Amino acid sequence: MKTLNTQLSATGTTIFTVMSVLANQHRSINLGQGFPDTDGPADVLQAAADALRDGRNQYPPMTGVPELRQAVAAANRRFYGLEVDPDTEVVVTSGATEALASCLMGLIDPGDEVVLIEPLYDTYLPVVRMLGGIPRLVRLMPPKWELPRAELAAAFGPKTKAILLNTPMNPTSKVFTADELGFIAGLLQRHDAYAICDEVYEHLVFDGLKHIPLMTLPGMRERCLRIGSAGKTFSLTGWKVGYITAPRALATAATKAHQNLIFTTPPNLQRAVALGLAKDDSYFAGLAADLQAKRDLLSDGLSRIGFSVIPTHGSYFITADFRPLGWNGDDVAFCRHITEHAGVTAIPVTAFFEGEAPRHFARFAFCKRPEVLAEAVERLARHFAGQGAASKALTSAAGSA
Repeated sequence: MKTLNTQLSATGTTIFTVMSVLANQHRSINLGQGFPDTDGPADVLQAAADALRDGRNQYPPMTGVPELRQAVAAANRRFYGLEVDPDTEVVVTSGATEALASCLMGLIDPGDEVVLIEPLYDTYLPVVRMLGGIPRLVRLMPPKWELPRAELAAAFGPKTKAILLNTPMNPTSKVFTADELGFIAGLLQRHDAYAICDEVYEHLVFDGLKHIPLMTLPGMRERCLRIGSAGKTFSLTGWKVGYITAPRALATAATKAHQNLIFTTPPNLQRAVALGLAKDDSYFAGLAADLQAKRDLLSDGLSRIGFSVIPTHGSYFITADFRPLGWNGDDVAFCRHITEHAGVTAIPVTAFFEGEAPRHFARFAFCKRPEVLAEAVERLARHFAGQGAASKALTSAAGSA
């Protein structure tokens, strides 16, 4: 029989699925996948339920119901001072992943180069390659995740069509600074390229830092497609409601792709998200404060156990170096080990790199209830205390012999 699509055939089961299956088998606390374990705001849930029964359940407009497009435009003005036309510069999608695919499809021709920054969300590379794009990878390295400016500049060239920029960044939890964004903006102008800006964690920023959309920088308004996520902003990841903000020409290109991928998104969920985006400032501040407290709970616990925890400034994730615990294997073996023997699941950070990468880091999600995080810390502490006692006993026995 003829071969199937070679790009997809070469794509294996995601590490998130593998680790989640393993977690279920061992009744492990799953801190691997990044989704909250509680529902979002009650008024947003009620709005979705009410909208489901109000007789407007047929095809909504392809680019989104007017209420949500207007709410997205208003949020851009409110949080970032961006003036956006809701009728021509907003596209509602079925989640941010579909938004990413639509933006890439709207921009890339086969042979175009796309600059990607590692470690990266695992959808980026397959979609670029399926579209015939050529990825140009630039690597951030732990523990500081500093932007390597010379390497980034070298990745741009005559065939560069776009950069895919994720800030706040998964899995590094890095929030790009104004200076770093300015450097990227300069490269885009110099090479006449676009930016697809994955900003799904825009409201999940800690320690008094501020998220700065690249679109707000001088000269960037006409070059950026900015992606947001109701799933992350309202802790409702299963709803799969995303939105693209872009200048008319770029929004139109993304819409043509959206038309051929999904076409539209459930209208009751769209209207509920519109209500959510209009919530008081206290909601957005409280969301960040609540997650920062959970970050601190898990970070402090991991540090007490002996992990070397990298600072976390945004998103749902902590990256921790497990070498201080005396583990000499790689990150895949470590994450499998703690799932099977400690009852806590994390994701090996090499899953976010292509090719060889640092193999002594694990990513833990802290978007869980405090009692769940506390139990995860307790399980890890018990396990590694026992490991330490066993190691000391073996060392003592060897010395006596």
